[in-house]
Amino acid sequence: MKRLVALLFFFLTANNSLAETPVKELQKTAKSLFGIIPAKEKLPDKTTLEQIELGRKLFFDYRLSKDGSTACVRCHQPQFYSTDRLPQSMGFNNNKGARNAQSILNLKHQTIVHWRFDRTSLEEQALKAFTTPLSLGNSSVEESLARLRGAGYTSLFTRAFPKSSNALSLENAAVALGQYQRSLTTRAPFDRFLEGDTKAISLDAQKGLRTFIDVGCVSCHNGPAVGGRSLQKFGVFQNYWNLTQAPNPDKGRFEVTQKEEDLYVFKVPSLRNISETAPYFHDASTSDLRTAIRWMGKLQLNKDLSDEQVQLIKTFLESLKGELPKNYREAPELTSESYAGPNL
Repeated sequence: MKRLVALLFFFLTANNSLAETPVKELQKTAKSLFGIIPAKEKLPDKTTLEQIELGRKLFFDYRLSKDGSTACVRCHQPQFYSTDRLPQSMGFNNNKGARNAQSILNLKHQTIVHWRFDRTSLEEQALKAFTTPLSLGNSSVEESLARLRGAGYTSLFTRAFPKSSNALSLENAAVALGQYQRSLTTRAPFDRFLEGDTKAISLDAQKGLRTFIDVGCVSCHNGPAVGGRSLQKFGVFQNYWNLTQAPNPDKGRFEVTQKEEDLYVFKVPSLRNISETAPYFHDASTSDLRTAIRWMGKLQLNKDLSDEQVQLIKTFLESLKGELPKNYREAPELTSESYAGPNL
């Protein structure tokens, strides 16, 4: 992170503005700030592939929730680029969460889980989802395991975890779900641009990239996921609810740590596929991307962005829309046609 800040400082002070930067220099600088989601990645070993496929089935399986109403995919729908477009996502018994669901795409390139970082890993999130009333809603670990057995998962767990003495466990389910989610990356035109294809994104998108770096957005939204790697106070220069008109301001990470420095602190979200994942912010306070950009300029950078700047940044962000992986677009065939029930 220190290297990133130093690089950004050097580049901005040396050039004052990126407006006239040659495209090849822009590509070089952007590549160092963001990094690329590669076209081909190393193929996982056989066991990992088994775990990914198991995680995929678990992700799409509504039978694993207490009332059959909920699965991971309910909040992370492919047609909405892994969101549900609701202000507050819902789980078992239609219980509403406090915040809207973030996309799980490109989590491989992120380090922060959840808006308040109240889960330290994808595995912890998946493990707790089985028994929390805001997710699958099972009353106990044993009830969750009974549903897995009733849905015919025993042999799949054995294949996916051949060295485990107790293959069918919630801990292994969490590992499988983590492996599957990390496999979901969306390569975009922006990645081809960073690889050297100057025509992969439009001239306006290139101007938007220059503006995005020039005004300071990249200080938080960096790395391959264009965010997702840090926590930041929402409203650095003024109370965020002054602009968003939130009736009950969310205290963010403070509710987890009770530390004053965590007041109104949230995950810096990834901006990959942002044009497809409205509404925006933890409280879904706007569905308009231009408004979100304008608010961020004022709240985080103390800058009144012009209409032209806002439009150019929006055009750049649209170049971050990638293609959904096939194993996410298409629902898997589940373990059995007839569900035996949890047999509690």
